[in-house]
Amino acid sequence: MTSTPWSEGPESGGHFTPATRTCATDRVHERLLREVPGYAERRAACETQTWRAERTEGAPGRSGVTTIPVVVHVVHRTDAEDIPEEQIASQIAILNADFRNQNPDGAAVPEPFTGLRADARVMFELATTDPDGNPTDGITRTRTTVEGFTDDDTVKSAVTGGADAWPADRYLNLWVCQLAAGLLGYAQFPGGPEATDGVVITHTACGSTGTATAPFNLGRTATHEVGHWLNLRHIWGDDGTGCHGTDFVDDTPNQGGPNTGKPVFPIISCDNAPDGDLFMNYMDYVDDGAMMMFTHGQVTRMQVALEGMRPTIGTVSPVDEVSLPRPTLPPLPPFAAHGAGRSPGP
Repeated sequence: MTSTPWSEGPESGGHFTPATRTCATDRVHERLLREVPGYAERRAACETQTWRAERTEGAPGRSGVTTIPVVVHVVHRTDAEDIPEEQIASQIAILNADFRNQNPDGAAVPEPFTGLRADARVMFELATTDPDGNPTDGITRTRTTVEGFTDDDTVKSAVTGGADAWPADRYLNLWVCQLAAGLLGYAQFPGGPEATDGVVITHTACGSTGTATAPFNLGRTATHEVGHWLNLRHIWGDDGTGCHGTDFVDDTPNQGGPNTGKPVFPIISCDNAPDGDLFMNYMDYVDDGAMMMFTHGQVTRMQVALEGMRPTIGTVSPVDEVSLPRPTLPPLPPFAAHGAGRSPGP
């Protein structure tokens, strides 16, 4: 990581903008293990289901494309933080392209890894009906006095200056707010408390317009965090810079710590030559313009999580009946033109 976790400037509208990707999902996971009865057992059950699908029973998951209703809770102290509908719409479009493997920048994946790119068969849409059955645009707006939220889940409760979750068995809750301490976002793995289930991202990393600020202005923070929400781990296994951690996915190379910035291919670690780290994966720590794929093994984990731990959420349609327009993203240079970067730890 850089020594300064965030910067402030006119391009960010005066808001703190993280300089490198920082995700607190693992810290949240450790806190829930300590504090929430039954969470460890539910997490173990989720991993057992995944192991069986991968090793003994095939990968059942859901047979088609799951479309998940999303409620976006915009929690804002200033007018700038009260992001417009267009910014939210851009985020939903990017999630759909990324999870359906239709992101235009996917063509930049280095040739040795192109065969690993996979369609997660998951899509997202703003909710059209609220929990009481009334019409909604899928967006709630809450004024707060909190200058910056952290990973303590206070943004998820009206009592602590945030917004209450909608039922987690029916909606993906996505909180967009000003996060503090250089934090880009965090998520809750399957098996956690329903009242705090969902994803949190800072507003300067939401979508590709409005307050979205480089290098996190292509909507990939939400892609990364929704990956966690669907049971994906960080690709290096959250063991610092060692080679003994695991993301529990067979087709992602063993990797020694997170990569940051826009690395030059290949990045070699953990004896994974000649192709090196799969740093262009959505579950690494690189900039938005350098992450662009999920693997088949990651798709298995997400599908098993939907079928096993999130069985009531979303509607399923046959794959050939669901299509989406490709979002327009800024043109990206090839990896060979990028500067390298590796963080010394999570």
